[in-house]
Amino acid sequence: MDRKELITLAEEIITGNIHGRDIYRNLLDIPDKDTFDILPGADIIRGHYFGREIHLCTICNGKSGRCSEDCGFCSQSAFSKTDAPVYPLMGKEELKQGGLYAYETPVNRFSIVTTGKRLPKEEVKAVADAMAKLDHKRIGKCASLGVLGPDDFQVLKGAGINRYHHNLETAQSFFSKVCTTHKYEERVNTIAAAQRAGLSVCSGGILGMGETDEQILELALSLKELNVDSVPLNFLVPIKGTPMEHAHNITPLRCLKIIALFRYFLPDKEIIICGGREYNLGELHSMIFYAGASGIMTGNYLTTEGRTLQKDLELIEQLGFTVREK
Repeated sequence: MDRKELITLAEEIITGNIHGRDIYRNLLDIPDKDTFDILPGADIIRGHYFGREIHLCTICNGKSGRCSEDCGFCSQSAFSKTDAPVYPLMGKEELKQGGLYAYETPVNRFSIVTTGKRLPKEEVKAVADAMAKLDHKRIGKCASLGVLGPDDFQVLKGAGINRYHHNLETAQSFFSKVCTTHKYEERVNTIAAAQRAGLSVCSGGILGMGETDEQILELALSLKELNVDSVPLNFLVPIKGTPMEHAHNITPLRCLKIIALFRYFLPDKEIIICGGREYNLGELHSMIFYAGASGIMTGNYLTTEGRTLQKDLELIEQLGFTVREK
C-alpha cells in the first residue's frame, strides 16, 4: 500500500467503512523503513476523533513487589531477582497525594496501581476510601488492582472511580510465553465484570516481548471485541533480573508502526502511550501523536522512571497540540 492508498483507507475508516482483517495485516507488512508513509492516515483519524487535544494520565504505585505471578517482563514478580521496591499498601492519606497534586496540573486522570494477582477485599476498600476523598470534578479517578469481582467493582464505583485499568498484556496465543500462573481468560473476565458494573475500561498491552505481527493484530482484535474505552500501549523495557532481561525486539520505527496500526484498527478509542516510550522511541519520541496516539502517561511508571510533567507539557505545546480540558 502506498501513501495515497493509506490516506484513502483512513478517510474510509472515519466515514464508518469496515474493512477486513487482511487490510490491517497489510499495514504491519509495510517495511519499517516506509513507516512514515503510514503516519499521515493515522494522523487524519486521530484528528477526526480527538482534534489536537492530548489526554494526560498519571499513576501512583500504591503497593509494590513480591507479586505471586510470573509475568516475564515484570520486576515486581517474586520469580524475578531485581531491586524493585517492596512495600505494603500505602496509607489512605499517602494514596491520595498524587490526586491532590494532579488537581493543580492539567493532568486529566489519576490512577492507583497495586502489585499482585488481586488486591484483598479489605485493601480494595482502603483504596476506595482514599479515592473517595478526591473531587471527581477536578481529576478523573481510575484504579488497577488486579483480578477483581463484581462486589469489588461496586465498592470502587461507590468511591467515584469511573474507570478500571486491566491490561490483556499480549495476544491470547502468546500469553503462555509471558505468564503461566494465571489464565488469559481471567483477564478477559475481569474486564467484562468491570463493564457490567458500569465502569469504563482501560486495557492494552506490552509490545516488543517477541510477539509476531499476527499476534499484535490479535491483541488489537481482542480489545476491539471487548469494546474497551482506552488502550494503553507499552513498549518493553528489559529489566535485569527478569526472564525478559535480554529481550530487545523492537525499533523506534516499529513502535510508530504499531501505534498507527492500533489507530487505524481502533479509530475512535483513546490510545495512550505509556511505559518505554522514551527508551524505545528515542529521537522519534515526538512522532507518537502523528502516529495516532491521543494520550500519554506522564511522570514515573511502576518501577521505571518516566518523563516529568513539565517536559511533556513543553512537548505538547511545541508540537502545536493542547492538553484536553478536564
